[in-house]
Amino acid sequence: MDGLFSLLLFAVFFYVMMRFGCGAHMVHGGHGGHGWHTTAEGDNADPVCGMQVAADSGYTKVHQGKSYRFCSRNCLDKFEADPQQYLGKEQS
Repeated sequence: MDGLFSLLLFAVFFYVMMRFGCGAHMVHGGHGGHGWHTTAEGDNADPVCGMQVAADSGYTKVHQGKSYRFCSRNCLDKFEADPQQYLGKEQS
């Protein structure tokens, strides 16, 4: 019974880490050097909050053939809900 409890505890820990922790980028496709959004100033900025996002962190979303980088899942969700709200800021 002790072995079963340990296995279940490990499984819960593994799930949480893959969903929200260090493995989250693998699930959401945000890791790798596939290019990222670059603003007119030449920096790698999240179009929602403006935070700098390194190429090896955060999330990536391809929208109308262009890659955008996001610092967090929250910013990605906001962008997916209304992309034109955030694209309007950069295009004006």
